Amino acid sequence: GWADEGTGASGKNQRVCHAAARLEMGSLWEEFNRLGTEMIVTKAGRRMFPTFQVKLSGLDPLADYVLLMDFIPLDDKRYRYAFHSSSWLVAGRAEPAAPGRVHFHPDSPAKGAQWMRQIVSFDKLKLTNNLLDDNGHIILNSMHRYQPRFHVVFVDPRRDSERFAHQNFKSFSFPETQFMAVTAYQNHRITQLKIASNPFAKGFRDGDPEP
Repeated sequence: GWADEGTGASGKNQRVCHAAARLEMGSLWEEFNRLGTEMIVTKAGRRMFPTFQVKLSGLDPLADYVLLMDFIPLDDKRYRYAFHSSSWLVAGRAEPAAPGRVHFHPDSPAKGAQWMRQIVSFDKLKLTNNLLDDNGHIILNSMHRYQPRFHVVFVDPRRDSERFAHQNFKSFSFPETQFMAVTAYQNHRITQLKIASNPFAKGFRDGDPEP
């Protein structure tokens, strides 16, 4: 369950070349992935569920690291959901890519020891479809597919550190975290699984009117 960049890891700084990341709640992500994960995007910004969480190893305990995420389109297509066949169909070419943004983990920078001590959770990250968003949320196009990427960046104390920027980071992608951005869930089984497995959706389960 540990992801490693593999190719291209050589030539990396000693502080990042041994870094490894394990996706938490892997079985839940797999369950969603089998159905075709959907993530809600709203104008105000919506948190992801499942939350992207990783366990890190192989960092230098005394070095400083910044952790961040970005989201890349999986293809150049726009989709629509066919309810009669419960499947996604290509509906045309992708809309122009939304502004590429990164989300820095709010604890960055921190020592490797701190990052490795606990599970790193990106629970503050929000997804929006508002192209004019000024809250720093990740901007995505609805009905497009995305791959979240996770990056570990060594904070290089050298004065000319930008010269070594390409050596100072390592990236991780987990295929089971791919998702379709939507403004409302299309597949009813995704809705059911979200309610069944999300502690914050308790109200929906109990018939409790409290949001």
